[in-house]
Amino acid sequence: MTKVAVIGIGRMGKGIIWEAVSEGLDVVAAVDSPNNPLSGKDAGIVSGVEELGVKVSSAQDLEGILDKAKPDVVIDFTNAEACFRNFKSVCSKGINLVVGTTGFTDVQLEEMKKEANRSGVGAVISPNMSVGVNVFWEIVKEATPLLEGYDIEIIEKHHRFKKDSPSGTALKTAEVIADARGQNLSDMAIFGRKGVSERKPEEIGIHAVRSGDIVGDHTVLYGTLGERIEITHIAHSRTAFIKGVIKAIKYIKGKKGVYGMNDVLGL
Repeated sequence: MTKVAVIGIGRMGKGIIWEAVSEGLDVVAAVDSPNNPLSGKDAGIVSGVEELGVKVSSAQDLEGILDKAKPDVVIDFTNAEACFRNFKSVCSKGINLVVGTTGFTDVQLEEMKKEANRSGVGAVISPNMSVGVNVFWEIVKEATPLLEGYDIEIIEKHHRFKKDSPSGTALKTAEVIADARGQNLSDMAIFGRKGVSERKPEEIGIHAVRSGDIVGDHTVLYGTLGERIEITHIAHSRTAFIKGVIKAIKYIKGKKGVYGMNDVLGL
């Protein structure tokens, strides 16, 4: 049985614990920030499943928790700064990882990949674990060269509690488009618009909406004079992401190297 530890017992973390138990995985540790209201409570109870005998513990003692629990895979859904610290600790213990946290800088992400390879561990790192979103990226990659000369805009919508903006999924979508065009995203990306300025032909517009309880909508709009094409992925619930996390856990156990969800899904 695969033993897993979950770091970040928020909405996603609780859902991952619930699904992991349903899939027959062994949840051996649950970790969150110091002074979290859930500290000391049973991870199974707070996640809506049966009592697991695993208490929510403080990330201050992460390495000690990992030494005691000995998980096969650690799953991190926290924030970029916390995950960057956690990643190094987990790698130092030789434990594989699944990272769905977003908001990393390019420097942080590159350092994490180097750390995984230096430590000889396996890691799945993806801004979106949904099967549908990863197929969405494949469709966008295929469509972009076919729509040469079209204006491209990305619109993403999330709930009011999301902290990073634009979403990791929107940024990854923009990277897919830039790569398909043979461009450098940093030269082409425009984040929202204000003032008086005509749109440049090869801009990639990226726009964020934060409202209510939207789980996650992403649209790529290809427009030209006389017509437009829109490719959209809509997440109805976090189940779409959680199912992908479980696939990633099963995929990365026993592997070395850094992978994305396209590897997990064989895309």
